[in-house]
Amino acid sequence: MAKYLVIVESPAKVKTIKKFLGSSYEVDASGGHVRDLPKSQLGIDVEHDYEPRYITIRGKGDVLAKLRKEVKKADVIYLATDPDREGEAISWHLMKALKLDEVEGKKVYRISFNEITKNAVKASLKEPRQLDMSLVDAQQTRRILDRMVGYRISPLLWAKVKRGLSAGRVQSAALRMICDREEEIEAFIPEEYWELEADLLDTPASADTLAATAAKKGKKNPLTARFYGDGKGRMELTSEEDVQRVLTALKDCRYVVDEVKKGERIKKAPLPFTTSTLQQEASKILNFSTQKTMRLAQQLYEGVTVKGHGTIGLITYLRTDSTRVAEEAAASARAYIGETYGAEYAAGEDSRTKSKGANIQDAHEAIRPTDIRLTPAQVKDSLERDQYRLYQLIWKRFTASRMTSAIYGTVAVKVKAGAYYFSLSASRRVFDGYLCVGMDDEEEDTGLSLENLTEGKELKLSQLRESQHFTQPPAHFTEASLVKALEEEGIGRPSTYAPTITTLLGRRYVAKENKNLYVTELGEVVNRIMKENFPSIVDVKFTANMEYLLDSVGDGSVDWKTVVRNFYPDLDAAVKAAEKDQQSVTIGDEVSDEVCELCGRQMVIKYGPHGKFLACPGFPECKNTKPYLEKIGVPCPKCGGELVEKKTRKGRRYYGCANSPECDFMSWQKPSTVSCPKCGSYMVEKGSRLLCSNETCGYSMAAKEV
Repeated sequence: MAKYLVIVESPAKVKTIKKFLGSSYEVDASGGHVRDLPKSQLGIDVEHDYEPRYITIRGKGDVLAKLRKEVKKADVIYLATDPDREGEAISWHLMKALKLDEVEGKKVYRISFNEITKNAVKASLKEPRQLDMSLVDAQQTRRILDRMVGYRISPLLWAKVKRGLSAGRVQSAALRMICDREEEIEAFIPEEYWELEADLLDTPASADTLAATAAKKGKKNPLTARFYGDGKGRMELTSEEDVQRVLTALKDCRYVVDEVKKGERIKKAPLPFTTSTLQQEASKILNFSTQKTMRLAQQLYEGVTVKGHGTIGLITYLRTDSTRVAEEAAASARAYIGETYGAEYAAGEDSRTKSKGANIQDAHEAIRPTDIRLTPAQVKDSLERDQYRLYQLIWKRFTASRMTSAIYGTVAVKVKAGAYYFSLSASRRVFDGYLCVGMDDEEEDTGLSLENLTEGKELKLSQLRESQHFTQPPAHFTEASLVKALEEEGIGRPSTYAPTITTLLGRRYVAKENKNLYVTELGEVVNRIMKENFPSIVDVKFTANMEYLLDSVGDGSVDWKTVVRNFYPDLDAAVKAAEKDQQSVTIGDEVSDEVCELCGRQMVIKYGPHGKFLACPGFPECKNTKPYLEKIGVPCPKCGGELVEKKTRKGRRYYGCANSPECDFMSWQKPSTVSCPKCGSYMVEKGSRLLCSNETCGYSMAAKEV
């Protein structure tokens, strides 16, 4: 008969942990949460100090029945759910559902481990503890606040817009951030600037002779120096007139080396991965969605079968915002790096870790391989392709984080020409350091040596080249940059980044094209209603402060009921006001002026996953549908036809010609009826201004001037 019972969350861990513990231990899984708030109602007794009403989750009855039988057989029960707030809460729910706090003669402990390895699991059994009710309360508060926002605001959206919509405490703040970025992009007015470059030759010979000689010898092009400014400092060239004024002054000038600075640049090794940085790098390098990254990381954490090793967990716990590394792992890494790459590559004991901030849960470690000696090459044949690629990314990052810095030799040169200065710079890697593990090197190794340039030396001008540019608008959010922004703003936690983005995409509030996230028409409507009626819910600072309070509940410094008591009355008042004052927003089902060519009925405008479309009201007898094209009252600049508003397959708005496909005109910005007075091209609307669509022109004017 088993004397000890270990209850974990995931069935995938059972086999691995059972192997570590032997026959006197029974290992079973809860399959995640076993109790939750009921789906059919709010589940929080607002009349009796916000007491939650938990029920057994549908389908978990058999799981609990099996666990009860195991509990009866055991003398000691270890609750071994995941090492975070969610895991702590699951252990507490298990204790309540199995009535472990009421059973006499049995010892019940909480254990946790950051990695599923034999040493970690056995070590946790030597340090059992009681449940941390502060962590339980922190998770409970988060769940209650999320339930309050979702169950009070979502029905309002159903009534005022359409069924199937949802609001969320973190979700709505994230949507607000995406919408705000879209507004910034829409309102952005490009500003003109120019660059001036001088191709210089380090020889007194003629430019033509040198160019020919260099071509024969296969040498690099002449040294390219960028215009810097005058003796007062850096100068911005904002117009062609500025450039011409400088060019005139440079005519017949000598180009003389005025200053040479030699130095060294240190590029520090990166920090080991947190959940946020792992998601960002996996998106950037592997093109993984946040959801896919977390799914694969969960598999690597819970355990995979590796040839010669059996079933083992390959990485540490995947939900963390700490960069701390256990000393045992750090020592193992130093030894491995010294043996494999050389002692000069192994960093000291003070390898990089991020200083602990207010929101860092430092009880966790960074995400790292459980055994650095299990290299990607050794496990490749045992892993699926994407599992291998993610493990390789984690292994390289951790190994690099324990290594010495890369070192570059640098040369910076200033060249004087009359009253103006040009600058050149070059760098060469002199020690690769952590880069030797195959990390991408974003530092430019020019391969050029400027060391033979000395102060006072004259250079020969080959040519001057000017080029026009325009400033670019802020970039659209990608999944990676949104995760980074959420973390920087203090919104959500490692466990919420991926679910938040998944929900926004699943609800069709946001569409993804070529990694970029775009707000759909539906997302704009929902965000507008939330901003007008629930400004605090979508306020970034308010949401970040709420996360701080939840962390304070977790460390025992704030009572969880206090947070809820201060939150709900304002939410309740805002919902009641919105129910009374918010006008209904019609999305779809308007009668259009289009006649169904199949049955003659007047077609109606409906709203689908990709935006508006026309449908015959005679459905299901008549199933005719077609795209809805909203006319904008502007002639097509290409063929003179009528321009209409269209949507990409993912829901991004653009403007095209109604004569498509015969006419292929399209514009991401709304065209205007006004032509550019400078070049004659059509102009587009950008906030309160009109901007020439010809990027090389750059002319803009206030819309009110029309």
